[in-house]
Amino acid sequence: MANPNPRVTIAVDNDAIAESISPEERRHGLRMAEALLFASAGAVSAEDLAGRLPQGSDIAGILRELQQTYATRGVNLVQVAGKWMFRTAGDLSFLLSRDAVEQKKLSRAALETLAIIGYHQPVTRAEIEEIRGVATNRGTLDLLLETGWIQMRGRRKAPGRPVTYGTTEAFLLHFGMDTIGDLPGLEELKGAGLLDSRVPTDFFIPEPHDGAELTEDEDPLEDELEIPPEGDRDI
Repeated sequence: MANPNPRVTIAVDNDAIAESISPEERRHGLRMAEALLFASAGAVSAEDLAGRLPQGSDIAGILRELQQTYATRGVNLVQVAGKWMFRTAGDLSFLLSRDAVEQKKLSRAALETLAIIGYHQPVTRAEIEEIRGVATNRGTLDLLLETGWIQMRGRRKAPGRPVTYGTTEAFLLHFGMDTIGDLPGLEELKGAGLLDSRVPTDFFIPEPHDGAELTEDEDPLEDELEIPPEGDRDI
């Protein structure tokens, strides 16, 4: 299938065109990209940059150069959720802690639920409860929905057609991940002390997947999204 926007493909990463760009044009493109990234309130995709910079700009090369330039500075250029943004260098985050708005911490139930959704998505409420081994209060999911870190994806092709949940781009942005695959694996969790080093031999952590496309056992959500009342249950 033909690319609906061939300009983006050429502009994002094309070595042949990049070699034909003069040093002055490259410096100009570098400054433009730097300004756009600094002025943006959120992360910016390479495609968005390609649409704002002169046609044929070496976007991939510009991003690499900016990333290297800012690697040792007070702000770093990082890739999160497949997009790019400037963030305070990790070793200087303490400077901003004084001005940070104190946020209410998530309960243990909410954290467990968020972790299960991250690793097992798309997942239903019943599946979350089965994994946790305890009933999940409707308010826990509502809270996570309000944070914008999870979303309702579709409905499982099963009796009752329960809603399936998955993480969002906001989840990746908040936790500084490029893709859901950046979630820590088994060995990383052990090393961080979050798992007992003597876990059962058959214990495994699923490979996270957050593709936007619905899976074979999911149906789209209805236009009028109304979740059947399941009743609030204590955690």
